[in-house]
Amino acid sequence: MRMPMTDEGEWLPLLLTWLSPSYPVGAYSYSHGLEWAVEQGEVLSRDDLAEYVGAVLEIGGGWSDLVLAAAAWRAVVAERRDELAAAAELALALRPTSEFALESLQQGMAFAATTSAAWPDDAYAAFRGDHPEGLAYAIAVGAACATRAPLRAMLVALAHSIAANLVSAGVRLIPLGQTDGQRALAALHPKIAVIVARAMSSTIEEAGSSTVAIDLFSMRHETQYTRLFRS
Repeated sequence: MRMPMTDEGEWLPLLLTWLSPSYPVGAYSYSHGLEWAVEQGEVLSRDDLAEYVGAVLEIGGGWSDLVLAAAAWRAVVAERRDELAAAAELALALRPTSEFALESLQQGMAFAATTSAAWPDDAYAAFRGDHPEGLAYAIAVGAACATRAPLRAMLVALAHSIAANLVSAGVRLIPLGQTDGQRALAALHPKIAVIVARAMSSTIEEAGSSTVAIDLFSMRHETQYTRLFRS
């Protein structure tokens, strides 16, 4: 069994770096359907934005990412390569639209490449080599964090990163002031704590989403005439 770092002074800087908006995975270029929702008048205010992002985290793609990242983390710690491979395969299959698939795969590949270059690890390199088709973002993050950070800390950081990136997109699209963006993010913090607690005890069978409207927004965004974001 491989054990994660226990010294907060070692793992906290890693999480702050890897799940920072400045980490070069291109998160700023994805809105997860939000751009179409704004254009159609479905998301027009700070409260609308918080509700949208909350749904992504609670019952949408964000929830799936947390469950999948936790599954990857546990599989690496337990040295169960078959479970890790199954999680990686499921993660690529779960995206309901082509843009959501692109969003996950492109960020996953960028995360894995950057992390491997800056923090070389033989086991992680071998895992990447087993998946030439690429890795979903949640799997790339979960596998990298498994020997470097506690599970709960990783999930909190990942959930916050997802929320912060989508709030940032909303600030640009609606548009909102920066302070209102931070108010929207602050309103999500209690929900993040509850969702992470659920994800901590989740099994991989619980991965999935039920955000039909957001999925439809993503499908319509594929043919949106003028757009700033890739999803």
